[in-house]
Amino acid sequence: MKSIIKKEIYEVTIKNSKFIGVIIPIESLDDVKDNINDIKEEYKNATHYCYAFTLINNKGFSDDGEPNKTAGIPILNVIEDNNLVNVLVIVIRYFGGIKLGPGGLIRAYSNTCKEVINKSTLVELINGIEASITFSYSKEKEVNYLLKNSIIKNKLYEENCTYIIETTKEILDSLSNVAIINYTYEKIIPKLN
Repeated sequence: MKSIIKKEIYEVTIKNSKFIGVIIPIESLDDVKDNINDIKEEYKNATHYCYAFTLINNKGFSDDGEPNKTAGIPILNVIEDNNLVNVLVIVIRYFGGIKLGPGGLIRAYSNTCKEVINKSTLVELINGIEASITFSYSKEKEVNYLLKNSIIKNKLYEENCTYIIETTKEILDSLSNVAIINYTYEKIIPKLN
């Protein structure tokens, strides 16, 4: 299983229609809805917002008004062919006045999805832990060193430092000497080297 770390965008014009592929890392169905709404706000007046997504235990797609099975399923097939999970790919189309036909649409949506995936940095997924840790300012350099192969999702600086992290059990165990572990829960996380 693989996923991506960050959002990427790819644009192409095919017979006067502009296709914009956007790939976004997601963790839930709420992320799917929120990101689609954000894209519709960002790319106003587009003709279609076709998409597909895969989560660990769920997947879905939409043709958004394109002929049945010419957009959503081709996007989903490319995502699955690349063994990706926890991603949403939206292909925005601004219609340019020339109809592409079913075969042309399938190629346009598939190729736009392939290209935006090609722009992405793919990472292997592993079983990991999300955690909140708190530690003194004097320990920050040591904590950052121990977290070099982890993801720091959020940093809060108050009386002490608090990080929200995604890491492995082994790294979390090594932090127990320098930080207070506030909460943990298991999740699939990117494997960082």
